[in-house]
Amino acid sequence: MQLSLIKNPDETQVLAYNLARIVFAETKGISLKAVEAMTSMIYNIHIKYEKSFEDIATDKNIFDALNEKSPQHKFLSVDANDKKFQMCLRIVKTMLHGNLSDSVFGATRFHHTDVLPQWAIARGYIFECEDILYYL
Repeated sequence: MQLSLIKNPDETQVLAYNLARIVFAETKGISLKAVEAMTSMIYNIHIKYEKSFEDIATDKNIFDALNEKSPQHKFLSVDANDKKFQMCLRIVKTMLHGNLSDSVFGATRFHHTDVLPQWAIARGYIFECEDILYYL
């Protein structure tokens, strides 16, 4: 008897897992508030710039974790059964269904407090959550 791998035909699950991995990598699932903030920002980018969630999930200019040299990159390979990852997945699914309120006041950019990107020098952040600053 030969076993075969059954693939999930629901592409929304693939997208939800990809986005949840990014949210986890950038927030480390440190708190519900941090996860909701990062996920809200993703939705804001989707609405403001009319970018698909698939494009957002692969944009290395938005998420440093997608760059192999980033300290956050290793968190992309989190175990799918990890409780903090599961929290990220629930919040992402809520967002994909249009049921997540904007907790970052329209922010579409962010950075961690231990770095100061060039684009942030002349701007004031509008929201701070854990070690992440959010900007319009």
